Amino acid sequence: MPTDPDLPADPDAAADTWSGGELAHRDDELRSTVAALTADELNQSRRRRLLGRLVSQVRTGRPGNLFKPKTAVRWLTDTVAEIAPHIPVRDRETLLRHFDGLDGDALADRLIRNAVRATAGVGAAGGGVAAVEWAVTPTLLSAPVLLAAETVAVVAIELKLIGELHEAYGVRLPGGTSQRAVTLIRSWAAQRGVNPLLPGVGVGAVLGTAARRELRDRLLRRFGRNLTTLGPFLTGAVVAGFLNGRATRGLGDRVREDLRQGPKALDG
Repeated sequence: MPTDPDLPADPDAAADTWSGGELAHRDDELRSTVAALTADELNQSRRRRLLGRLVSQVRTGRPGNLFKPKTAVRWLTDTVAEIAPHIPVRDRETLLRHFDGLDGDALADRLIRNAVRATAGVGAAGGGVAAVEWAVTPTLLSAPVLLAAETVAVVAIELKLIGELHEAYGVRLPGGTSQRAVTLIRSWAAQRGVNPLLPGVGVGAVLGTAARRELRDRLLRRFGRNLTTLGPFLTGAVVAGFLNGRATRGLGDRVREDLRQGPKALDG
């Protein structure tokens, strides 16, 4: 809820009075926060602060009634599509430099390990945020906002992992930033690696109806899994962290196996 004295107390009124420039600035801030959450080796204190900031940004972003599954999944789908082009995926040369020349399977192992730590950390941070908020004041109404923020953060980390795994195995995705983002989203929704030479995956690819439906269904499952964040006290943090990390490892292993096997597996 906005607390700026220059803004109306009613969030609906506030949304109506924000100018286009203010809305764009707010969207830029949300994208910046999500990008920061995908960084390697964040300490847990920093991750919790970033997630708390993201929760506030989602809350003031007027996403609608996130208690309604259709509204929640529509907002998640639109938000993931919006942030995907802004996720900082490192190219092969940068990865080799950052990881002291590690390549192939060794580099993939490190990328998956870091992503597992990051998504597990987001789950734990979400549980911590929930524990603090629920201890201070009854905030049941903010629960869907927390779940939405955590889901967006986890998906962003996993999209970055997919992109960097392709780079690690020398499978560079074609097209500009927007086309690569669409390819990453399709890969995440299918939970598989992608062949950049397949029709419809290269330049000009769009997130069509079928791909959007697959993304929506995958996001709904992820959103439901994140309900563990709301477990009592620190149990929510522990379970959410474990489930997030396990899901990320499974995704990374499937994508890596596809990339190891080469074009035949990617064609499938």
